[in-house]
Amino acid sequence: MTAAASSVADRLAAIASKSTCRLTHRGRKTGKPYQVTIWFVVDGAEVYLETANAKRQWVRNVRVNPDIAFDVGGDTFRGVAEPVGDPAQVHRVMDLVVAKYWYLWPFVAIARMLGYDPVPDATFRVRPA
Repeated sequence: MTAAASSVADRLAAIASKSTCRLTHRGRKTGKPYQVTIWFVVDGAEVYLETANAKRQWVRNVRVNPDIAFDVGGDTFRGVAEPVGDPAQVHRVMDLVVAKYWYLWPFVAIARMLGYDPVPDATFRVRPA
């Protein structure tokens, strides 16, 4: 791992336990900046954003304009949001989300016991610069 990547990973580790981030994204038609508060998970030097509703405006905007910024506890990160398409990786991220937001665990566990595998409608990987 390079020194720059290590520095980003250290900064991310410091904010990993925070509940939400303030995501700044740009409108897909206007380019106007918008902000939304969402959940996130940190995995080393990467951040994952996901939602159960791919029709949310931030998701639609990020798919067109993937350059984003997010702020957690006064620390701002910039990066490019890349859609995660690999089902195994999406499941892995879902497991990270359930581990962090523990109150989701009963719902996910019951759904899985009933044969339904809850996965997010949209998952993005961000490698902050």
